[in-house]
Amino acid sequence: MATSNNPDPSVSAEVPAPYGNGPAREEAPSSAAAAKPPAKVRVHHLQQAKRDGTRFAMLTAYEQYSAEIFDQAGIDVLLVGDSASNNVFGNETSLPVTVDELLPLCRAVARSAKRAMVVADLPFGSYEVSPQQAVATGVRFLKEGLAHAVKIEGGKYYAETVRAMVQAGVPVMAHIGFTPQSEHALGGYRVQGRGDDSRRLIDDAVALAEAGAFSVLMEMVPAETAAAVDAAVDVPTVGIGAGNATTGQVLVWQDMAGLRGGRMAKFVKQYADLRTTLSDAAKAYGEDVRSGQFPGAEHSF
Repeated sequence: MATSNNPDPSVSAEVPAPYGNGPAREEAPSSAAAAKPPAKVRVHHLQQAKRDGTRFAMLTAYEQYSAEIFDQAGIDVLLVGDSASNNVFGNETSLPVTVDELLPLCRAVARSAKRAMVVADLPFGSYEVSPQQAVATGVRFLKEGLAHAVKIEGGKYYAETVRAMVQAGVPVMAHIGFTPQSEHALGGYRVQGRGDDSRRLIDDAVALAEAGAFSVLMEMVPAETAAAVDAAVDVPTVGIGAGNATTGQVLVWQDMAGLRGGRMAKFVKQYADLRTTLSDAAKAYGEDVRSGQFPGAEHSF
């Protein structure tokens, strides 16, 4: 198993950054600090959730305001996903998005989130060639994108890649099951890990965790298979369409909040209807402008 660079929460509490961390902030009283959630969600907090049997929430975020809102709402992990390809840049799949397109989005999210861990997807073509390529891309996301960790897709074939990244100081979340970057190889959007294929996913998860991945995300996996994977690894698991046995859950925020139109995947639960809200607001604004009601005297100098 790869040497982990993750701190042991039982050894000591995190100390302030020794090299400066922006403007000085007032220290909270020690009694209040003990009752508060962590000032910054770290890898070991997610691992502690697995050990304690508690759960954490994860959402995608691609810019300042969603990151700020979700962070203040208590979302533990923000994923700057390659799903920005579909949800920001207007592509049909996640394949076209590039490192250079994702890095500015990652910086915006990382600068806006005060508590949540920020995980960045490595896009298609940026890590598959070799472990060295993966390390170089991961370093860019930590240095230029200000991410705290990265996520890569693929099974045990990528164990050596994960090991090299972790040894280089890049925390890695592994992504198995349906891997959108491989949709052409998989024959489209298909559930993975049914029946006898469940053994493959278990083997993938174990190999990736042993290589040093701090978490394993499963997408579009039968709940029974996902539960077996979760039981087989010591690291926290994250589900998206993978049942309720995982430590964490993730959704694309535009799906969760009802901003995107069209048919939703079975695993999506919509908690709002922002598409209708924004549409109504835009229509009202347009009508006010055309009728001359806006701007009124109260909006003029």
